[in-house]
Amino acid sequence: MPKQNRVTPTGQIVATDARGAWMGNRGGKFHSDGQLDPRRRWVSRRWITCALHFKDRRRNPIMGAGYTELFFMDEATALASGHRPCYECRRTDAITFAEAFPLSGRAKADAMDVILHRERLGPRDIAHPSALPDGSFFTEGDTPWLVHTGRAHEWSLRGYLSHRALPDHPVEILTPASIRVALHNGYRPQIALPHA
Repeated sequence: MPKQNRVTPTGQIVATDARGAWMGNRGGKFHSDGQLDPRRRWVSRRWITCALHFKDRRRNPIMGAGYTELFFMDEATALASGHRPCYECRRTDAITFAEAFPLSGRAKADAMDVILHRERLGPRDIAHPSALPDGSFFTEGDTPWLVHTGRAHEWSLRGYLSHRALPDHPVEILTPASIRVALHNGYRPQIALPHA
């Protein structure tokens, strides 16, 4: 039976047997016996995205001791759900992200985490998708859509499905505002589109 540890662009954590390209966590452990605590979805505001492989480290079993491992289809999905790059296993990406983050100079992890947590908990922005940078997500109904090269790409647990023109009306934005600024400022996330 699949574990409930795959994150969607809306930030929900669902069970699926589909594999992810990235791992992450939300500050600690919020599961027991391989199942999520139904009352919690994070331990602290430090939500990070990690490499699947780092040095000789291996997490076995998944959702064992230590922290709750979460998985993402691609980095754009992780960013939409409010996770940032890890400073330990993804140092170069974390520095690039911090330099693109909307704070003067290179943003510190704690300062970014305060801002991101406030944005994750607050109401979502409404905007025209044409104003969004590549790598951002919006939603129409229950469907998350990735913005990439002027097109909207339908997200699913197993990859992107159809694509179409961007809507010409305001939509609900999933990617937090400060992450959108980092994308505008040049941070380029990994996207699981075959041509990206």
